[in-house]
Amino acid sequence: MNRDDERERALQSVGHWQSRTRPLVLVLSGPGGLGKTALAALIARALGDRYPFTDGVLSVDLDEFRADSVLDPGDVLSQLLESLDVAPEQVQAQYAARCRQYWNRTSDVKLVLLLDNARYASEVIPLLPASGSSVVIVTSHGPLRDFEAGAAVELALPPLDERAATELLELIVRDDRLAADPEATRAVIRLCNGLPAALHVAGRWVRTHRLRPLSRLLADLRTELDEKGVSGVERLWDTAYDDLSPSAALLYQLLAHHPGETFTLHSATALSGLGLEGCRDALEELDRAGLLDLRQVALTEAGQMRLPGPLRAHALRRSRREAVEGDVAEAEMRLVRWLVRQAQLADRFTAGPRLTVVDLLDPVGDVPDIPLVDPEEAVDDGARAERAARAARWLEEERHVLFACSRLAYSRGMDTEVVALSEPVWTHALDHPQQSGVIEVFRRAVDAAVRHGGNAGWLVRTRCQLARPLWESEELDAAQEQIDRAISALELLGGSPRERILAASAVEHRGMLKGARGDWNGALADFTAARDRHRAIPNPYGVLLQTYRMGEASAKADSLEAAHHLLSRAHSGFVEEKRERLIGRSAFALASVLHRLGRLEDAHEFYQKALGQAERRRSGIDLARVHDALAELETAEGHQDQAEEHRVAARNFRSRNGLG
Repeated sequence: MNRDDERERALQSVGHWQSRTRPLVLVLSGPGGLGKTALAALIARALGDRYPFTDGVLSVDLDEFRADSVLDPGDVLSQLLESLDVAPEQVQAQYAARCRQYWNRTSDVKLVLLLDNARYASEVIPLLPASGSSVVIVTSHGPLRDFEAGAAVELALPPLDERAATELLELIVRDDRLAADPEATRAVIRLCNGLPAALHVAGRWVRTHRLRPLSRLLADLRTELDEKGVSGVERLWDTAYDDLSPSAALLYQLLAHHPGETFTLHSATALSGLGLEGCRDALEELDRAGLLDLRQVALTEAGQMRLPGPLRAHALRRSRREAVEGDVAEAEMRLVRWLVRQAQLADRFTAGPRLTVVDLLDPVGDVPDIPLVDPEEAVDDGARAERAARAARWLEEERHVLFACSRLAYSRGMDTEVVALSEPVWTHALDHPQQSGVIEVFRRAVDAAVRHGGNAGWLVRTRCQLARPLWESEELDAAQEQIDRAISALELLGGSPRERILAASAVEHRGMLKGARGDWNGALADFTAARDRHRAIPNPYGVLLQTYRMGEASAKADSLEAAHHLLSRAHSGFVEEKRERLIGRSAFALASVLHRLGRLEDAHEFYQKALGQAERRRSGIDLARVHDALAELETAEGHQDQAEEHRVAARNFRSRNGLG
C-alpha cells in the first residue's frame, strides 16, 4: 500500500524528537476503513526494528472501554498497569491515585503505546506515559485538534491511490482475472474508493466467485457494498453516526442525495436548510466523528468536499431508514434551485450579458450565493478579466455537479431548471468541448422543452445548443436534424426582442453547421442574414458576433483582405464591450489571417494576446490551438527550438483535456 510516506515520516519524527519530558504522540486520522490500525501496528514494528524500545509495545482499543459512548479512563489505566506487570489487587482504587501510580510506573520506561479509536485528545492525555523516551501512536476517525502546539504529529491518511489499491487487491486475492481484465480491475478499484476495508470485501467477493468474469461481478459487488456496507467497518460508522446531534445526522443523511460526487459548504447549506452557521457546525461535527474529511476543502478553489463511495452508501442506508417522507424531495428541489441560480450567475459573469431563455432564479431562502463578484463592478480591466476567469473556473470545477443536477431536476419534473442549466453548461462547453456529459445535458434540455410544450423559445434554443456538440463530434446528420427542427419552430415565435434574437441565433447556427460541412460560402450567407436580423432589432452585440462569424467564414473561403477587415472590426468591438472569451478568439482568428498575409510580427502579437486570454480561462482547446499556431509561426521565422516548445505544450494540453 502507499503508506510508505506516512511510515517514514513517523520514523523520522521519532528520530528528531528532542523533548525528554513528554512522549512523542503520533496521530493517525481518517475515516473508518482506511487501515489506520494496520498502519499503527506496522509503525510500531518498524520502531522496534530501528530503535531499542526495551519495555515493549502496549496496545489498547479505547472503544472496548466505552459505555454509552463515554470512555472511562480509569478502566484503561487499570489495563495498562496490568500490562506493565502491576498485579490487579495492587492497582489503586481511586482515579487520582491510579493516575499517579501510572505516572510513576512509566517515568523510566521506553515503550510504544498504541491507542486505537480515540475520539478526543482529552481521552489520550491521561494515558500518556511519563517518560519522554516513549512513543504513543493514536488512531482516530477524526482529527484530534486539542493537543497543545507541538505535542503531537498528525499523520492524516488519504485513501489509497489506484496503484497502491491495485497492489493491495492483488495481495488480498491471487487471481489471474485481475491481470487478464485490467479495465474491470480498475472498475473494482474505483468502486472501493481507496478504502482498504472495501478492497478486502472486494477480494473476498472475487475469491467466492471463481468462475465468473470480473466484469460480471461488478454489479453484484456494487450491490453488496451499497446494501450491506463494508464488513468490519459498518459498526464503527454506525457508532459514530449514533453519537451525532440531530442536525449533523440530518445533514449526513441528505449528503447521500447530493447530485455529483462533491459538495461545498454553500451547497450543503442549500440541501440541509440548516443555515450557513448551522451547516458549518454540522460539517465540523461530521469531521470530528470521522464521517467526513474536511482536509479536502483547501484542495480546490470552490472548497469541494466529498463522501467516499462506501461512506456515501452508508449515509444512504441511514437516510432510507430514518428520513421523514418528503424531506429528501424537498431538500433536493431546494438544492436544484440554488445550484441553477449559482450557475446562472457564473454564466453571466463569465460570458457577460447575452441571450438566455430563462431569467435569473430568485435567491433560495437564507442560503447565500457563492462568493463570485460581478466583473461589471470592477475598477479596471485586469480585475474585470480575473473576475470573469474566476467564474469560468467555478463552472469548470462544478461541472460534474451541474451535469448531475440536470439529471436530478429532470427526474423531479423541473423543466424550467433543466432548460436554465443548459445555458451555463453551454458557456462552459465553449472552452471545454468533448467532455462526457455535455451532450446529455443538452439532450435532456430538449426533452424538458418538449415535455413542457408551452415555450417555443425553449425549443429553438435547446435544439441549437444540442446541434453544436453533435457536429463537433462529427455527428453531422444528427446535428442537421436538430437545426432543421429549430428552424421549423421559428414560426411559433412572437415578435419580442428576445424571440427575434432567438430567430437570428438559429440562422447563425445553421451557418455554423454549414461551416462544419465545409460549405463556407453558404455559412457566410447565413451569417450575413443573421447580422441583418440583429441590425433590425436592434441588437449591437449580435451584429458584432455575426461580423466575427463572417470574418472567420471569409478566411476559410480565402478572402483574406475581407476577413482582415471584418475580424479587425469585430476584435475592436469585443475589446470595447469587454467580452473576454471573444477577445481571445477574435485575436486568434485575426492572427491567423495576418500570418497568411505574411505579416508575421503582427500575427505574433495577436497570438500572444489569444494565449493570455486562454490561460486566464484555462481553456484547453484554445491553449492547444494557439500553441500549434505559434509553433507554425516560429518555424516560419526559423526559430526551431521555440517551435518545438510550443508543439510540446500543445500536445500536453490536448492530452490533459482529452482532446484528439
